[in-house]
Amino acid sequence: MTEIFGRFDFDVIARWIAPGERVLDLGCGDGSLLKFLTAEKGIRGYGVDNAPENVLAAIRNGVNVLQFDLEKGLAGVDDDAFDHVIMSLSLQTVRHTVPLVQEMLRVGHEAVVSFPNFGHRSHREAIAKGRMPVSEALPYQWYDSPNVRFFTIADFEALCTDNGIEVREGLFFDEGRAVVDDPNLNADVALYRLGRG
Repeated sequence: MTEIFGRFDFDVIARWIAPGERVLDLGCGDGSLLKFLTAEKGIRGYGVDNAPENVLAAIRNGVNVLQFDLEKGLAGVDDDAFDHVIMSLSLQTVRHTVPLVQEMLRVGHEAVVSFPNFGHRSHREAIAKGRMPVSEALPYQWYDSPNVRFFTIADFEALCTDNGIEVREGLFFDEGRAVVDDPNLNADVALYRLGRG
């Protein structure tokens, strides 16, 4: 577990990254993931974020960061410019999901995405009680959430099938512990390696 950064998903992602790779982190926040991958894997990375406070935080963390709106795609980034393009717990914050995943696979050999699973049993229970779910994976109230897409593991896999996106590997977790049995019900976070179909 990555105790310094407090994010178990960083360790999972690091297993999929080879030493020295070129990595682009979309929605990089304060750049913690790239800082971690640089220390652990010696990657050469760039972050992208649109929020000025996140760009400043990433710079303070020693991360190369670009500021632009991901909703406008990755125009200006060459095909195959990166080995991996990552969106860690931020896919649910963009409106143009399919075009962005396709762009990730245009500029990267492989894409890695992680997201909170809205199909988790605790979220279903909250909805059944008439309230929007709030949890460790979904820490926001409905009125201040940055999330604009609400989807489950089953929804995401259907999106990949419908759009010719190859799912190379999926791993599922509940409060940081691996889930094998019925991930759509029992996992609060999903991580995927994706390729061109």
